Amino acid sequence: MSKRIVIEPLTKLEGHGKVTIQLDEHGNVASAHFHVTEFRGFEKFCEGRMLWDMPVITTRICGICPVSHHLASVKACEGVLGVEPPAAAKKMRELMHMGQFIHSHSLHFFFLAAPDFIVGPDAEPVKRSIVGVIEKEPELAKKAIHLRRIGQTIVDKVGGRAIHPVTAIPGGMSRPLSHEDRYHLLKEIPTAVELATLAVQTAKRVLQTYAEKLPSLGDFPTMYMGMVNDGSLQLYDGTLRIRDANGQNVDEFEPSDYLEYIGEHVEDNSYLKFPFYKKEGWPQGIYRVGPLARLNVADKISTPLAAAELEEFKALKKDKPISENLYYHYARTIEMLYAVERAKELLEDDEIVSPEYRIKVERKEGEGVGVIEAPRGTLIHHYWADPDGRVLKVNLIVATAHNNKAIDISVGEMAKKYISNGQLSEGIMNRLEMAIRCYDPCLSCSTHAIGEMPLEVLLYSKDGELLDRIWRD
Repeated sequence: MSKRIVIEPLTKLEGHGKVTIQLDEHGNVASAHFHVTEFRGFEKFCEGRMLWDMPVITTRICGICPVSHHLASVKACEGVLGVEPPAAAKKMRELMHMGQFIHSHSLHFFFLAAPDFIVGPDAEPVKRSIVGVIEKEPELAKKAIHLRRIGQTIVDKVGGRAIHPVTAIPGGMSRPLSHEDRYHLLKEIPTAVELATLAVQTAKRVLQTYAEKLPSLGDFPTMYMGMVNDGSLQLYDGTLRIRDANGQNVDEFEPSDYLEYIGEHVEDNSYLKFPFYKKEGWPQGIYRVGPLARLNVADKISTPLAAAELEEFKALKKDKPISENLYYHYARTIEMLYAVERAKELLEDDEIVSPEYRIKVERKEGEGVGVIEAPRGTLIHHYWADPDGRVLKVNLIVATAHNNKAIDISVGEMAKKYISNGQLSEGIMNRLEMAIRCYDPCLSCSTHAIGEMPLEVLLYSKDGELLDRIWRD
């Protein structure tokens, strides 16, 4: 008799999703899938809104990476209007973006992912959280909180709010960065460098500890996509590069041309679409994005400390792409260090406090594309507007969507590795979720809980009869 396992909700993620696992008559995994169960509808209800409202409306897509939506949106608006913001505005925007990378990456690594490694994947759920990290390594937990605060402070000072920023507007910024705020943020940088370096060291430590105790949390060949500028890691503006599983560049294109290269597949078991590289078709054209993918496609990093870490990272596979999902966490901390170093460079540039931070714009009919690297991967905003500036159509490809099929494959790999003879345990459930957490998926606006969270696993027969139930309060 075949059985069906449902894990819902998934924990320590932004948003809600579930995993379904179909067992054969011997209790072994026949298939397993990852499902996104929420429908947001932003593309549709943005129609009819005025173009200049979009950078504020779309920040509500996510409470963890609102800066990315804010900036991708304003870049798309400027594409419609045909304007280029002043250099000072670009630098303020990038600084805001670096602040978001610092707080988002530190949140995921220390608060959501690290407890599995520091406390242990088989620990009680209530311990397998930041609470457990505080108990086991209190000084590390304090430093993690401090690092995230620094990132949030940067966003607050530049964006006007720590969450859902408002200062990026078509044509530039609504206000300058004050000399006082610049001075305050520069004072925080040495501490941020120290703490980001600690994050990298922590990632190396836990990966060394668990490299043999745990599998790769998913290891399979795919292509990778990320933004580069002359081959260097770029998070704010550049070209999109696709590299294959052997480390060969297969394409590099302007973000505004994304529709020529990226298609979207639809399946009826998920609200989230499945992007793919058009030249390879579906499903051969699947690729991964995010920290691991960005380091795999980049040849170098422009800041010294992160550059040295990238060299060590790439030496793990002798310059071939690293395919094991476990290394998403390591890559995430290297990007965090880069963000801190890049924030320092921007703050030390006198042009960032220039009074030339905004230009006048006129209403115009057209279309525009804004692309940026969000913490979770490549984010695309594409708008069409009429002569009055009213939005006619919106296309969004959020970062997590690019990884949708890869997450699905990872779930299947882990389920087949751990589930046999119909046996299921808390530790097995957590390992399935650990594979998903490697990607740091954002399934909707951020809604997650730390520590205990209700979790129900139901076991059904092929006839739909409920055979077993595991409940976690």
